[in-house]
Amino acid sequence: MKSRVVLDIDAPPKRVAKLYADPTYNTSWMYELRRCEPVSGKPGMPGSVYRLIPKDGSMLFTATVVSRLPNELRLRLDAENVSVDVHGTLSMLPDGRTRFASEEVFHFKGVWNKAYGVLARPAIRKTHKKHIKAFKRFAERHSS
Repeated sequence: MKSRVVLDIDAPPKRVAKLYADPTYNTSWMYELRRCEPVSGKPGMPGSVYRLIPKDGSMLFTATVVSRLPNELRLRLDAENVSVDVHGTLSMLPDGRTRFASEEVFHFKGVWNKAYGVLARPAIRKTHKKHIKAFKRFAERHSS
């Protein structure tokens, strides 16, 4: 299952890229996260691994930074029942703002989880959009 969200952020791409790629900021815009725990590598750099610890004790994800370029970030999120490939790209608009495209591809593990994934598509897409809008607000507040 794939979810894609595209929106414009009132901040320059270089600043948006820095805020998006650094996992220490995740709890500032992903409100359901309690903390990010580094596992290995320099946080946010290719090959680094960290855990996303939720506030409510729900699904725990382990994130691996697959690649990080100036205007692109690829992550792999792994949980017990699902893996998610995350691809964020940034481009500069003529007025200096940033167009941010976030794509998430979900791979559900096992028959029951795949069935759940089909039923949960609307909720997954809604949550993805909510996260990206929260990131937009965060990035615009911290763009200076």
